[in-house]
Amino acid sequence: MNFKDSIVLVTGANRGLGKALAQAAVAAGARKVYAAARNPDTVDIAGVTPIKLDVTNAADIAAAVQAIPDLTILVNNAGISTGSGVTTPDALTAARAELETNFFAPLALSHAFAPVLGRNGGGAIINVLSALTWISLPSTGTYSASKAAAWALTNGLRGELRAQNTHVLGAHMGYMDTDMTAGIDAPKSAPADIAAAIVNALQANEDEVLTDAISQQVKAGFSAPRAAYLGEPR
Repeated sequence: MNFKDSIVLVTGANRGLGKALAQAAVAAGARKVYAAARNPDTVDIAGVTPIKLDVTNAADIAAAVQAIPDLTILVNNAGISTGSGVTTPDALTAARAELETNFFAPLALSHAFAPVLGRNGGGAIINVLSALTWISLPSTGTYSASKAAAWALTNGLRGELRAQNTHVLGAHMGYMDTDMTAGIDAPKSAPADIAAAIVNALQANEDEVLTDAISQQVKAGFSAPRAAYLGEPR
């Protein structure tokens, strides 16, 4: 799968990693890049076509399918984080909101665009996940749950869409220097570096990409005597 001459849709493309992914797709030679946002007027990226898309809105998704019949690469990037633990007072509300955007939206978009990708030769779906898919912190409990669900979705899509030659890539990363992590004091990657790693991984035909040292460390920890996701010993 190659970005050159592809038709790309990036959700949540008005800032952060989404903006960097749209820019990377343009730089990689995509024929056309649709940069999606709830308010397309907030998209300020040279060489892209802004498109209105609230990923939680069925009508917007249907309109996007009609608008992009030649799509070859779908990038499910849009996401939210509420900073909620699983036992905080607002946990249920937070979890529902995060699942709606981080899990149900990629499911709905993938379901809607899968026939389009199939008709166009298969193409690819890229799901932006997280190192927090595999580990839950006190302030990320509900977010981690939503990303874990999205990881399972990614693996399900890979198996079910293989017959129509659709490549499915799951991308994991630690903290990035974006609005979402503005209040977090920790090492952060540049979104442009993460976007470049994702583009390179798709073009190398990888199924999963660990885009930074943090995601690599967390995944490697699965084989430790006590995996990190188990937390501190009692």
